[in-house]
Amino acid sequence: MASEQPSVLLVEDEPAQREVLAYNLEADGFAVTRAENGEEALLLVDEAAPDIILLDWMLPNVSGIEVCRQLKTRASTRGVPIIMISARSEEVDRVRGLETGADDYVVKPYSVIELMARVRAQLRRTRPSTVGERLEYEDILLDSETHRVTRDGNLLKLGPTEFRLLSTFMEKPGRVWSREQLLDRVWGRDIYVDTRTVDVHIGRLRKALCQHGGQDPLRTVRGAGYALG
Repeated sequence: MASEQPSVLLVEDEPAQREVLAYNLEADGFAVTRAENGEEALLLVDEAAPDIILLDWMLPNVSGIEVCRQLKTRASTRGVPIIMISARSEEVDRVRGLETGADDYVVKPYSVIELMARVRAQLRRTRPSTVGERLEYEDILLDSETHRVTRDGNLLKLGPTEFRLLSTFMEKPGRVWSREQLLDRVWGRDIYVDTRTVDVHIGRLRKALCQHGGQDPLRTVRGAGYALG
């Protein structure tokens, strides 16, 4: 899945609500994966962590609150924002949901428009390039809406893969990304690409970033991967 299209895991056991929400998310440019229960949700997250999770509290087998607890205790999924959706409207329930790790809490019946706004608000915090935000790092400016990258005022020529790589790096400067993590984020798990391909595109990105001069901002971490800064 290309990084421009944010991915959502929608966990809802009521078919009508699940399809209405999925329809609205897809119409707004999201890639939606559906789950009907907590066990299925955990399996899907193991296969490919989404950019955000919409999680119903009352689920068969494994409750939404337990799914949330498990995901927030894992290092690999701790940073994935979770919006808890529940018919439980009491303050004690909201507090429990948030204390379990949910990043937001929405009470049924909800406004789809408001829920979409909450989804975008969470993504602005965790994946800003997916919602058209401009990213800045030192003298590099990336505009994800216009697909333009400049460095020190000079327009850079980047291919689509190099653009997605740079978006990933600029969302979390300093973070070290392994080749496997970059494959998942930039190419997607449903596409087979050899890890050496990552090195090739990193080389192209470095060349593009330095085409008008300046030091290479990318850092190779031996045995670990790559980082920006």
